[in-house]
Order: sequence, then C-alpha cells, then structure tokens
Amino acid sequence: MDLPSTPSFRLDGKRALVAGASSGIGLACAAALAEAGASVTLAARRLGALEDCAAAFAQKGWNAEIMPLDIGDLEGTRAAVAAADPFDILLNAAGTARHAPALNTTAEDFDAVMGVNVRGTYFLTQAVAQGLMDAGKPGSLITISSQMGHVGGQERALYCASKHAVEGMTKAMAIEWGPSKIRINTICPTFILTDLTRPTFDDPDKRAWIEDKIKLGRAGEVEDIMGAAVYLASDASALVTGTAMLIDGGWTAD
Repeated sequence: MDLPSTPSFRLDGKRALVAGASSGIGLACAAALAEAGASVTLAARRLGALEDCAAAFAQKGWNAEIMPLDIGDLEGTRAAVAAADPFDILLNAAGTARHAPALNTTAEDFDAVMGVNVRGTYFLTQAVAQGLMDAGKPGSLITISSQMGHVGGQERALYCASKHAVEGMTKAMAIEWGPSKIRINTICPTFILTDLTRPTFDDPDKRAWIEDKIKLGRAGEVEDIMGAAVYLASDASALVTGTAMLIDGGWTAD
C-alpha cells in the first residue's frame, strides 16, 4: 500500500517579505518563517529596531536582510518592492489602531487607520503580487487581520471597519490571482499580549471583557500565531486561498 506523504512545512529556498517585522506579531512571524528555512526581509519604519532584529537573526544562523519601509508611503513601497527580487511570501503585520467610541472618531483618526490598515495593506499586497506575476511565479500572501474583521467590538468601530475591509479585499484578490497560483489569506488573532496592547490589558474593565469572551480562558501570545504563519506560507496549505484563519480562543464561536 502506498501511503500519502504530508506536504512539507519547510520554506527552504523561499524569499519572504515581512512588514511590521520590528516587534510583536510581525517579529514572531518573521522568526517562524526564518526557522522554517525562508530567507527573510525584515521591513518596518524603524531602522534601528530592524538592525537589532537582523543581528538577533544572525545569531540564530538565519538569513535576514532589512528594508526600511512605511507602507503608508505608497510610492516608496512600490519602489522598494520593485527593486527587490520577487518575494515568494508576503506576511504583512503592519497596522495601527485608534480606539474610541464611534461618536468620538475624528476624520484624522479615520484617515490614519484606513491609510495603513486598508490603503497601505492593499497596495503593498498589490506590489508583491505584481512582482510574482511578472516573474511567472506562484506565491503566498498573508495579512495579519483580526478577529475584529468578523465581529464588532466596543470602542472599535473604526478598527473593525478597517479589518472587515481587509477580509473583503482578500477574498476578491484570491478570485483574481488564483489562476496564477498566487494564494492570499488572512490570520485573525484575538487580543495578543504585546507592548502595544499592554495598556488595554492594564485596564481592569477591558481585561475582564477580553477574558470573558475568550473561551480558552487566556489572552493570546505571539507564539500562538507562529505556526499559522508557517502553515499558510508553506505547501501544507496549497489549496487554501481567500479565507481567514481565526486564532481567537473561541471569541467568535458565539
């Protein structure tokens, strides 16, 4: 009897661009891809932080380059991606949030959040996909979205709007780019404890709301996202496109 073999989770020989790679979820996913064998380009706005990350990767024996990048700068993003060899993998963890009651959202808040989470994400994804198309290569494009792209949340009308938009664009791009063997998916975490989210967890009322909604009884950690990043980047997910991987501890189950 010939038994099937599990598709490889290895990423040897693959080039990965990780945006938002200088901290938090982005850094963790970059580490996961590098550990799986990918050659990783670390991209973020802060050059000093990128240099520190690249040094840490080198100590592990991982192959990493740096690319100072602000995805809100569309022309700069297009130029930087076009100047590089095509990336087999994009993992975009760049994002921002300005949480407030919907009645208190300002036009400035709206433009700042949409400018990064939707506009920046859209055109970064487009630039990487264009490089793959031009080279006639398949690829896997991954955006760190959020459980809030599937539900609503208190003081999160603006953030939810941006992440629901990311989910919609992902489905439409999957339809267009599937014939070219370019896959695109999202990872949708619940609240992950990072330096950026620590103020939320320090608020007793907000922490109680979070812990009540997460059925597994704990907040997420960056390590909870790393396996999903490798899975979606690898051949193990060869038939997965246009969908969302919810890593939410059961938040959206009810």
